[in-house]
Amino acid sequence: MAAASYLPSEDQFLCSICLDVFTDPVTIPCGHNFCKDCITEHWDRSDKYLCPMCKKEFNTRPELHVNTFISEMVAQFRQSAQQKDSSSSSSEQQVFKPGEVPCDVCTETKLKALKSCLVCLTSYCETHLESHLKMSGLKRHQLIDPLENLEDRMCPKHDKPLELFCKTDQTCVCRLCTVSDHKMHDVVPLKEGYERKKAELWKTEAETQQMIQKRQLKIQEIKRSVDLSEKEADREITEGVQVFTALKESVERNLNELIQTIVDKQNMRMKRAEDFIKELEQEISQLKKRSSVAEHLSRSEDHLHVLQGVQSLNIQHPSLTKDWTKVSIPPSSYEGTVVRAVVQLEDTLSLEMKKLIEAELKRVQKYAVDVSLDPHTAHPRLILSRNGKQVSDGEVRKNLPDNPERFSDWNCVLGNQSFSSGRFYFEVQVKGKTEWYLGVARRSINRKGAITLSPENGYCTIHLKNGNEYNASDAPPVLLSLKSQPQKVGVFVDYEKGLVSFYDVDAAALIYSFTRCSFNGKIYPFFSPGLQYGRKNSAPLIITPVN
Repeated sequence: MAAASYLPSEDQFLCSICLDVFTDPVTIPCGHNFCKDCITEHWDRSDKYLCPMCKKEFNTRPELHVNTFISEMVAQFRQSAQQKDSSSSSSEQQVFKPGEVPCDVCTETKLKALKSCLVCLTSYCETHLESHLKMSGLKRHQLIDPLENLEDRMCPKHDKPLELFCKTDQTCVCRLCTVSDHKMHDVVPLKEGYERKKAELWKTEAETQQMIQKRQLKIQEIKRSVDLSEKEADREITEGVQVFTALKESVERNLNELIQTIVDKQNMRMKRAEDFIKELEQEISQLKKRSSVAEHLSRSEDHLHVLQGVQSLNIQHPSLTKDWTKVSIPPSSYEGTVVRAVVQLEDTLSLEMKKLIEAELKRVQKYAVDVSLDPHTAHPRLILSRNGKQVSDGEVRKNLPDNPERFSDWNCVLGNQSFSSGRFYFEVQVKGKTEWYLGVARRSINRKGAITLSPENGYCTIHLKNGNEYNASDAPPVLLSLKSQPQKVGVFVDYEKGLVSFYDVDAAALIYSFTRCSFNGKIYPFFSPGLQYGRKNSAPLIITPVN
């Protein structure tokens, strides 16, 4: 009875392998006690059968049997410890509420768990947690904030705690898994696996944050682009409204002037006709009076009265001698009136168009870039200036390396600068030349053998031939009708829109625009001074600064 009332200390019931209270304690021949699973796993991983405590070696693997005495003592110890914990006051602790983790030890009123033990896989309230805070063996257990479903931390196959991490299969395992399904695998303690994974998570988190920042910057870039696009759209609308309002007012003004001219001519003729009619009516009135007097005199028998009356009649109406046969009101002639009005309107439209092109040219000149010539692409006939700004035909083919970048048959050259996005603009002086080619070309163009200039082949160019024949190398080619010969040509490219426009800089006139170009990669400025025939077409193409 005295032995039954004796409660040994906790250290007497701790397994020296797992450092926890015995589970199914067994005694090996040297007298030391261990958990049955612990000593079994220890010998499974070892080539020799040694005691973990005294290192005594056994020739054959000892047969293990549960020590019923120690097992009963452990059970009695656990029950006594739980009763002691249950007897502690819990009046100040919070009662478990829905949504909270309850204490797994409380039997009657479930209290709110304060911690969960990852070794015991049990959640404890403040009272029942006391043993983990005081007992030396339990102090080594890992306590965390309360968690539900701690059974998920048990190996479903061996019903043992998942306390190891298999790096080979990237999964959590128990100790028995290392001698069965995960034998010979790279297995580390759960903490080590956790630390490595946490380091990877930190790296992933940093990379993720960097990706988030890049995308946030991209959002800001897109928003700025949209804002800029809206501003450009508003500006275009404003300018369009101004231009078309001016054109509308000009059309209305010309129409009103045309109508007023016609009306004035008609009113003038009507006034003249009215004056003639009034004068005729007055003469008719006088003639009627004269006719009446003449009739009266013709009936008189008085010789003297008749003669005196006739003489008086002629003296009183001298204006009746006017010859009306040559008087007429010819119909109004309006030939050329409408034509002159339309010509005047056309002049107004041309003036407004010139203003628009000037404004547009100023806008695209803001995208000016510094372009120079790439000697590695130049045909052997070409002569390039030292600063890379001028090119002319030298008539004689130089002995140069036939590198892949160099044009072999066509005397042309590309710019040093490449573009794969955005907008850019440059100007080239073509003064004094009778033949030249300008534009842009894709990086993938064929540079060997014969070349056909067209957008399909990677070229968007315009050119001059025979001194006065301008063409755009579109599909099909377009013959250009220019009012004047350009002395300086501006080239503007909007990569995203697939737009290539050419301008007569001095005349502020649009020469031609390629639309819907498909670049698909880098593009380069393209130049060809044409062939030189003696002194004819000897002037160079000159890349000039943009003012």
